[in-house]
Formats: sequence, structure tokens, C-alpha cells
Amino acid sequence: MSTWRARSSKKKYCPFTSKKIPKEFIDFKNFRFLRKYITETGKIVPSRITGVKNIYQHMLAREIKYARYLALIPFCDRH
Repeated sequence: MSTWRARSSKKKYCPFTSKKIPKEFIDFKNFRFLRKYITETGKIVPSRITGVKNIYQHMLAREIKYARYLALIPFCDRH
């Protein structure tokens, strides 16, 4: 028997290109915006889930890591 899984047919669009958000908006000082791309446990959400393009995903990851280093965003959840 073949194991067939139903996949969602909804296409994920990049929020940066569809809403025309400028690249300057992705900044470590804008930590409230960066929190949308972090899970509750503190992990960076992958682009296959968020639909963000590769260029913006690398920029998001870099800025999230920089904000973590400056203690604007926690590394993990509260224990």
C-alpha cells in the first residue's frame, strides 16, 4: 500500500515582496517585528513554514542572532 498524504494547496507568499516591505525594516532594533519569526521556545522559524524568500530569511536570521547577542530577544523561553 502506498502512503498518500494530502498536502495543502495553499501557496505561501513572501510577506516582504508581496507587501513591499523595505529591506531596511529588517533590523535588530525592531525586535517586536522579529518576534513573529521566532517560536515560543526561541527557535527561528524556517522559511518553508513562513514562506519568506531565501534572501530575507538570511537577513532575518542574522538580525535575530544580533538582537539575541544584545539581549533584546531571549535565547530561549523562561525555564
